[in-house]
Amino acid sequence: MAGRSYTTEAVVLRSFRLGEADRVLHLYTLDRGRVGAVAKGVRKTKSRFGARLEPLSHVELQLHQGSGELQTVTGVSLLSSHHAAREDSYRLNVGLVAAEAMLRLFPEQEANERAFRALARFLELLDELEAGAGRPQADPLVLSFQLKLLWLSGYLPHLTSCAECGAEDAPLVGYSPRAGGAVCRACANARGFAGDRGPTAAAARRGARGGPERARGARSARRDHLVVRVPRRFPPPHARLVDTKAGPARDPLSE
Repeated sequence: MAGRSYTTEAVVLRSFRLGEADRVLHLYTLDRGRVGAVAKGVRKTKSRFGARLEPLSHVELQLHQGSGELQTVTGVSLLSSHHAAREDSYRLNVGLVAAEAMLRLFPEQEANERAFRALARFLELLDELEAGAGRPQADPLVLSFQLKLLWLSGYLPHLTSCAECGAEDAPLVGYSPRAGGAVCRACANARGFAGDRGPTAAAARRGARGGPERARGARSARRDHLVVRVPRRFPPPHARLVDTKAGPARDPLSE
């Protein structure tokens, strides 16, 4: 495939400096999945790329694939900068958590249109959150997005019994990323947080099936004790592999 150029939509997941004026970009593209590319001269004052290749930007790229591992950005059109999310510190952190999840769960150069559409939709919803709203709105959104990515990548969080102790008859009151599933009240208290007593925990569970749109219903829910943490190991160690081809054909995140 040496010497070929192509155009594709992409979201910038991460970037870091290369030399005096270049940047290496970690991209998730619509047509080829995870791609690494070099944007030459992007850090120069008069760069033709400007600020269009910042993390979380949704762009249309012209890429040239040579003989090396990294492709070269030859052109870029900005579809959405997601400026609103980047200007709010908490929403920016939430967006970067989502980008990290994409990097860990989809490391190969293999197209997954549903994952790309889910990422694009998540960033749109992140933009729509009220400025300064912080955790009550953003946490259910990113949690449901992570759960959706787990499902799309072949993992399913444990939601039928307590992921910590295995109890099947105890009510599930919260979700633990560390345990990889829902937890009962006793385990939630033992781990230093108590699950929400209803609406928020339910929204988190619905997020695994219905995406961020449903998770947004938790805005008015009580969130005093629900703690959403970024697990050190992602996917969570207790998530189990499933056959995603057997799942529902409709993906609300792609709408």
